[in-house]
This record gives sequence, C-alpha cells and structure tokens, in this order.
Amino acid sequence: MVTVSKRREVVTFFKSRGFSERRACKLAGLQRSTCQYAHRRVDDADLVARLRELASERPRFGYRRLHAMLRRDKRWRTVNRKLVYRLYKAAGLAVRRRSRKKLRITRPPPPAPVSRVNERWSMDFVHDSLADGRTFRTFNVVDAYTRECHAIEVETSLPAARVVRVLDKLVWQHGLPESLRVDNGPEFISMILDAWASKHGVKLDFIQPGKPTQNAHVESFNGRFRDECLAQARFPTLARARAEIEIYRVDYNCERPHSSLDYRTPRDFGDVVRRSLPPSAGAAAASFGGGLGAPASLLDHNHQPNQIEVN
Repeated sequence: MVTVSKRREVVTFFKSRGFSERRACKLAGLQRSTCQYAHRRVDDADLVARLRELASERPRFGYRRLHAMLRRDKRWRTVNRKLVYRLYKAAGLAVRRRSRKKLRITRPPPPAPVSRVNERWSMDFVHDSLADGRTFRTFNVVDAYTRECHAIEVETSLPAARVVRVLDKLVWQHGLPESLRVDNGPEFISMILDAWASKHGVKLDFIQPGKPTQNAHVESFNGRFRDECLAQARFPTLARARAEIEIYRVDYNCERPHSSLDYRTPRDFGDVVRRSLPPSAGAAAASFGGGLGAPASLLDHNHQPNQIEVN
C-alpha cells in the first residue's frame, strides 16, 4: 500500500465498514485533504483529436516525434512533452517494439564523426517485393552529416553501372563527397565503381564484412524506410513503387523530425549548415561542374534528369 490511489481504496473499505472518514484516513496513513482532493484536469479534446490524427498519418512515430510535429502548429507550440506522453499512453497509441537479447561482445571503434556537408555519404541496398511477388531493390544514399536522403533508386536490378549513373546525377546536384561508406557487396567492390571513385578523387570506405553497424547512418535510415514506407504499403507495379517511395523520400527530408538533429528536419538542418559556409566554399559547392558540363549519363536521351523509368 504505497500509492495514493491504493490508500484511497483502503479508506473507502474502512468507511464501508462503519468507520468515520477521519478514523479511516488515520488508519490508512492518508491526509484527509489528499483523500478529498478531486482532479480538475480536463484534457483538451482538440489536442487529443490532433494527436490521434497525427498518429494515424504516422503510425510508426513515437510520442517524441509527434510532440515535435504538434509544436509546428501555433496552437500547440507550448504543449508540454509530458502531457503529450500521458495522452499518447491513454489513447493506446504506443508502438510496440520487439526487444532483442543483448550479448556482451567487443565492438570495434566507431568511425570518425563527420563535421561538414559532403564529408561522407553512406550507401546501401534494400530489398522488397511487389504485390505479385516480383522482387525489387532500392539503392539508398544518405549524407552522414545532414542526414538528408539524396536518392532512393528503385529497380529490379541495380548493377554497378547503374550505381555510378546515380552518383553522377547526385554529384551534379549536391557536389562531390569526400568519401563513400559502403559494405562489401558486389556492386561496391566492382571495378566500375572503383574507377569512378579514382577518377573523382573519392575515397571508398569499406566496412568490415558482416558488420553493418559500422555503416550506421544508412542502416538507421533503412530501418525507418522499411518501417514507415515499405511495411505500410503494397505496390502493384514498379512505377507505383517508384512514385510512393519518392514521396516518402521528400517527406523524410522536408517534414519528418529527426531526433539526432534536435527534431529538426534534415532539409532545415542542411540549409542552415550550407548558409553558414564561407562564400568561397558555398560557391564551389553550388557551382561544382559548372565548367565541366553535365555528366554524360545525364545528357543521354534515354536518361534525362528527373525522368522516371517504367518497365
């Protein structure tokens, strides 16, 4: 009998046996003022409705991200996170996560932290299937500093030549990265990617075999991508998959609060960082390749910029 609610139950029991309230409170060790206190807190119905609406739109978001999205509205700018948590729990909106058994193992030292835009891009592949059972792959590229997802290329087959073509397009749009953090997949250890990296002076930073956590930035993105996009929809065609995945990528960059960025969006954080660059560095990043012309793969009439390929 520790909590106030339990003591109130004991007082109610004693009173039902003929004890006075004063005597019952003394036996239960509870102040009469505490026993007589009535909650006057009334939850804001509009706040609860808005919280439910956001949770239905973002079924895999926890209360912290929902709180960050609520605060974007002027009406809820002063809402306390503890209040959101209480309403979140009371409404049964909590997302259940499967716990894993943690093993005590020796981990290698983590890679050096990044400190600027385009210092390191993290790349990886994700597999999924269409409604008719056909499989497809996505090639994901994430800036390790701003957490922006630069590309999610969707295709049934993504060989090294296609990877290089996507990188050419991204370099034209965002500038040249200093290094690429990749695993030991056949597309990344190919001579085609190695030649591309050597030509542009980009370092290929391979993780240890069987250690995906060493490429944590893109693995974290992959987990959210599977949870919030791939697991929430069934794609009837490859073209539909491309369209919906691109919508998710834009939403991830421009709308989704990112916890490691103090719940700012990757695009907002990236814009602030780019504005703080010295003028010479910003001009160089903005005009990369200005005198070189667009990459040949972008000028090919079969692969125009921003063109969606449909099989």
